[in-house]
Amino acid sequence: MATIVPVLLLRFVPVWTSSFMIGYQMDRLTSSKQLPPLAHDWVSWEQIAPAAKLAVIAAEDQRFADHFGFDLEAIGRAVEHNRDHRRKRGASTISQQAAKNLFLWSGRSWLRKGLEVGYTLLIETLWSKQRVLEVYLNIAEFGPGVYGVEAASQKYFRKPASRLPRHTGLDQGPPL
Repeated sequence: MATIVPVLLLRFVPVWTSSFMIGYQMDRLTSSKQLPPLAHDWVSWEQIAPAAKLAVIAAEDQRFADHFGFDLEAIGRAVEHNRDHRRKRGASTISQQAAKNLFLWSGRSWLRKGLEVGYTLLIETLWSKQRVLEVYLNIAEFGPGVYGVEAASQKYFRKPASRLPRHTGLDQGPPL
């Protein structure tokens, strides 16, 4: 119940914070280095330009529409790669990243990965793909202290996420 209720609730309610945002705020309070203030503004699905939605799918999870939270083909390739290489490759989907960023902590451990699997299955069962992408776009970190597509759009392009163009020049800031 402790995991199902929050996942079910967030199917309908805007996500105002995440475990990663809370962790960032804790780091700001305890770190000796000066971290920028957290920037985050929730925007609805309709307020996110289609180009931003497509860009995230293209960059993070090309099979997003075709899997149930786990890209088994990408996982297989990552396992093969990681056997022979020092630098490890991940295979997390947008659904897995949303689960981790929303409910868990950064870092690598089997415990975190196991909890991520459970949250991912709940999210995929209780949310639509549109909702998964909407939440991910609103909680992903796009730079130090910059969480969500609206904050990133305002910071890097000085315009709302709804007005992000299909093509942005390299001189306008980092691509979304």
